[in-house]
Amino acid sequence: NKDTKFENAVKSMMLHVGENPKREGLLETPKRVRKAYEFIYGGYKENPKEILQKALFTTTNDEMVLVKDIEFYSTCEHHLLPIIGKAHIAYIPDGKVVGLSKIPRMVNVFARRLQIQEEMTEQIADEIEKQTEALGVAVIIKAEHFCMTARGVKEHESEMMTSVVRGMFRDEPATKAEFFSLLNNMKGMK
Repeated sequence: NKDTKFENAVKSMMLHVGENPKREGLLETPKRVRKAYEFIYGGYKENPKEILQKALFTTTNDEMVLVKDIEFYSTCEHHLLPIIGKAHIAYIPDGKVVGLSKIPRMVNVFARRLQIQEEMTEQIADEIEKQTEALGVAVIIKAEHFCMTARGVKEHESEMMTSVVRGMFRDEPATKAEFFSLLNNMKGMK
């Protein structure tokens, strides 16, 4: 079955790096890795559209909504190494707002897939834009990539920042300035 195939692949990886999969401490490792992967890559089994649509509410509010410091853990699709970061998301409603807890849940659906940060930033912006029909969307992601810090590159403490700005955030300098001002002045951004 597919569980056995996965676990055998983990044993092959252990052999490849010079370990003995029959060593006492490693006997259950293939099963533990399989279960961990089922969680880590659970984003493939979830639909971000459904998450957001379950919590869309009618509103007359047209002021910026900002959700900051959404912690996420992802995996680099090039090296299968961790990406750990925070997402900051803002949108200007046009008749619809999203329940507060759904935005972090939606971020984690995309994070729990093989990713590159640039595409994840776009995917999050696309989904919010589609589901809320917002007048503007801004997404900033700041993350540490273990393919930089744990491999031969050894760039410790280097982070990558990506951003997507659409609608009013792109077209109206005052809206963009307000977003960055709020982001910089809210606790924890510095």
